Amino acid sequence: MINFSYTAKDKNGQTIAGSMEANTDIEVADALHKRELIVISIEQAKDKAARKMHGKYNSSNIKIDDLVIFTRQLATMIDSGIPLVHALNILSEQVENKDLKEVVMAVNHDIEAGISFCDALAKHPKVFTELFVNMTRAGESSGMLNEILDRLATYLEKSAALARKVKSSLVYPVVVISMAMLITAVLLLKVVPTFKGIFDVLGGQLPVPTQILIAISDMFRHYFLLTIGGLVLIIILLKKYMNTVNGRYQFDNLLLKLPVLGELFRKIAVAKFSRTFSTLVRSGVSVLSALDIVSKTSGNKVVEGAVVSCSKAVRDGESIAKPLLKSKVFPPMVCRMISVGEQTGQLEKMLGKIADFYDEQVDSATSGLTSLIEPLVIAFLGIVVGGIVIALFLPVFKISQLIAH
Repeated sequence: MINFSYTAKDKNGQTIAGSMEANTDIEVADALHKRELIVISIEQAKDKAARKMHGKYNSSNIKIDDLVIFTRQLATMIDSGIPLVHALNILSEQVENKDLKEVVMAVNHDIEAGISFCDALAKHPKVFTELFVNMTRAGESSGMLNEILDRLATYLEKSAALARKVKSSLVYPVVVISMAMLITAVLLLKVVPTFKGIFDVLGGQLPVPTQILIAISDMFRHYFLLTIGGLVLIIILLKKYMNTVNGRYQFDNLLLKLPVLGELFRKIAVAKFSRTFSTLVRSGVSVLSALDIVSKTSGNKVVEGAVVSCSKAVRDGESIAKPLLKSKVFPPMVCRMISVGEQTGQLEKMLGKIADFYDEQVDSATSGLTSLIEPLVIAFLGIVVGGIVIALFLPVFKISQLIAH
């Protein structure tokens, strides 16, 4: 038996602290749930030893789809009664991704050496996130590893689907804008100088729009390398600034305030927060640990700051909903639903409903974004390219009118 200390909340929102002897923290969580308490934290006397990553592989080559297939197959094998070591042996032979194969073999080797599955996974933080490790730890402790892995695979699939929806909605405008910039560059570098030569031969006073266009073309041609170098320098400096804490926070804050896109990014952040938090709490991870993990996997510094503040407030005895509402990052409806979940002891269920609702909101928002951006892009093309063409042909129209008279 191990001695665990715990912090929990009752139906009235009162914080209760105590200690309990059990074999695992999952047993403590189950006992507290039976007493209709919401678990805030469960801690063990001895800390885990520091873990070191090993193995030669490129983690960037391991895609989320590869991880989903691996997790789903491992869950199926364990559910079929195949021992974990044998299942990992089989998967190490079947995995097509070479880098993931190296990781699976390393994990299997560590387990054979007597290390627990979750600790073996924790040695590869670039492949298996804190969420993955903590959920497998909960699965091992409760003897429900197959169920937890299956739940984890479902979570990864939904997260990947959400990311694909957002990327696909942005592909069209990016391609069209890139083409517009390329066409504009060709017109300024090649077409306008040809017309300038014709205008010089004809002589006369050119219209103001044509003079401005020719001036821009001359500047672009004469200082082309300097312009490109300046743009590259600006991009490098922006990237360096964004790598700082303040720079990243300012950039993420700007994303949330963008017209149209800002609301989409906010919905994505809420959907990801709710899905991750729900999955962790449902798997037996304590609320404080879940909040710490959620903050690190949010992908947005503003959201991360709001969740970290929430974690501190919960540690001090507050509810989850109040600090989230104070942050003004999360919509009031979300905070109210979380509050109801806390009061009824069905927090994970309520979070799941929020995630499902915002997944649908992201679907409709991305569809609406595509239909909204299309006319804007067409208008942009018409103004830029059309403006250049009109400026070039204004002198021709003027000459035609003089000839007619």
